[in-house]
Amino acid sequence: MKPRAVQTLVALVLAAVWGAGLGWAHWRGGMPLLERVEAPLTDMRTLVRGESTAPDDVTIVAIDDEAVDRVGEFPLRRASLAQIVDAISRHRPRAIAIDMLLVDRGLPQEDQRLASALARAPSVVAGAAVFAEGRQRLAAGNTDAPLAEVPVAERFLLPQQVFAEAAALGIVNVATDPTGTPRFAPLLFRTRDRIETSLALRTAAIAAGAVPAIEPGGLVLGDRRIRTDIGQTLPLSFYGPSGTIRTVSAAAALRGELTDEAINGRIVVVGATVTGGGDVFPTPFDPVLPGVEVVATAIAHLVAGDGLLRDRSVRLADAGLAVALPVVLIGLLAWRRNVIGLASIVAVMCVWLVLNQVAFGHGIWLSLAVPMAAAAPPLVLFGALQLWMDRRRAQFFAAQSALLQHIQAPGLTKWLARHPDFLTEPVRFEAGIIFIDLSGYTGLSESLGPNETRGLLNEFYEFVNEEVTVNGGAITSFMGDGLMILFGLPRPAPEDAANALRCAVGLCERTERWLAGLPDTVAGRLGYKIGLHYGAVVASRLGSGSGQQIATTGDSVNVASRLMEVAARQGADLALSDDVVRAAGPERTPLANGLCDGPLEVELRGRTNPLKVWLYSRPERP
Repeated sequence: MKPRAVQTLVALVLAAVWGAGLGWAHWRGGMPLLERVEAPLTDMRTLVRGESTAPDDVTIVAIDDEAVDRVGEFPLRRASLAQIVDAISRHRPRAIAIDMLLVDRGLPQEDQRLASALARAPSVVAGAAVFAEGRQRLAAGNTDAPLAEVPVAERFLLPQQVFAEAAALGIVNVATDPTGTPRFAPLLFRTRDRIETSLALRTAAIAAGAVPAIEPGGLVLGDRRIRTDIGQTLPLSFYGPSGTIRTVSAAAALRGELTDEAINGRIVVVGATVTGGGDVFPTPFDPVLPGVEVVATAIAHLVAGDGLLRDRSVRLADAGLAVALPVVLIGLLAWRRNVIGLASIVAVMCVWLVLNQVAFGHGIWLSLAVPMAAAAPPLVLFGALQLWMDRRRAQFFAAQSALLQHIQAPGLTKWLARHPDFLTEPVRFEAGIIFIDLSGYTGLSESLGPNETRGLLNEFYEFVNEEVTVNGGAITSFMGDGLMILFGLPRPAPEDAANALRCAVGLCERTERWLAGLPDTVAGRLGYKIGLHYGAVVASRLGSGSGQQIATTGDSVNVASRLMEVAARQGADLALSDDVVRAAGPERTPLANGLCDGPLEVELRGRTNPLKVWLYSRPERP
């Protein structure tokens, strides 16, 4: 055999082995890194699929702003909640699910009144699973056992006994990805001595009048078999933004204005949607979907059978694609190392992506990340080997590779030249973190041409880079219309907080001047928001070989990013944490000139405890 044929055969075998290894790990559920990649790809496919009609079987009775205004308090007293449950019961629902943790003791007579109301209808009250360090653990054991890899909690947070005696119990936790999006609804939970069903499953079972039978890879509920993913989890597929599932204000129940059309013969989920009063989750359709609608979505999937299918058989299909795709692509590259070969590879990828989207639209969740991860490394390595054998192509790709060997962090080039081992090991330090983002840019870029868009971003990046460089910071991430800036690299210094604050204020002024100099048709559609925090971060290099970058992680990074949302919500130029003010010294901040309002205690999305925040606006702003 010719050397090139031998190389191709070896590459095909190695690619198949690599894909089989990834497919096996995915089939067993051991690929959390690829699941992180899969999450945004799933959001993309959900948006392409579009909104869908929610089943008519589920109604949400929302404790919303109108209901809270009517009773004058939140949380609602048990007497008010009992009145809502009684009003629902009069219309004979199939089941009532209370998506509220009734763990605190109320007035005895009011607790008894609510318990009596729950007992008059088929009802389920919520409990919660408490996990060590906030993380769900999976039970080890035989993967073919019905309860294998079910989430294992330290304990259950249960409702008051008077409610537990009047209604059934369901655990309300959902499984979210790193972005906070609920991807799965676990149907079963375990502690060392107890197994509990989820609120969604218990409610669906009561509505169906059946006891769920747990099997490996699924369960049977009445005459329907529900196929589940690893650990008896139910994949969630959202119907649309908030309100897609029929929602009725609890104020209508308090006024006695509920209708049979909305309640009779349906499953009713009672939960809080009042502003700032309940859990909210980001989804592909809505950045703040109320938690009660997540629970209602899981119940609707169980009742209507319209959720996503992702079980062992689907994962096995993913594993097969992880073997087949790299083999096919390498075969095409070996067949023709020219435009025809590349066009064939692109065609195969396009066909695969279209088929994946079609399957997703029909409720089958095939992985994108696993076949991509299986195909990309072998294809790149094989292509590099072929290019190495072709001198002209090798020179071209060598030049391109050289461009990728730089860590993209402005201001650090000289330091990296003197210290090539910088950040090869993670380093934890205190740093100032700034996030700046242009609002309205996405919509504007649709109407501008590519040259105008590029010029606009160049202007924005140039003056931001100038301000950052003057103040001793480093741009560590450039995300189209937004940047992350760090003060503390390459070495932390006592003045980092003050420098970061001076830079943030300077960016407010420079951005305002830049916007003022743009044409009215452009400036009128653009705005900006800036978030500033000071705290502990971990910096390290990610990647290897010719592709490396500096990555900064930690809760402080998340806080700085969330502060942009606070600035936008409060109509301020800049939202800065009290940690920055204390670290920089109040006399060195706009606080000394009276240009800051605060401190305000603000709830940040994804955080349990509130944060003290100051708001800065330029004096010229009305």
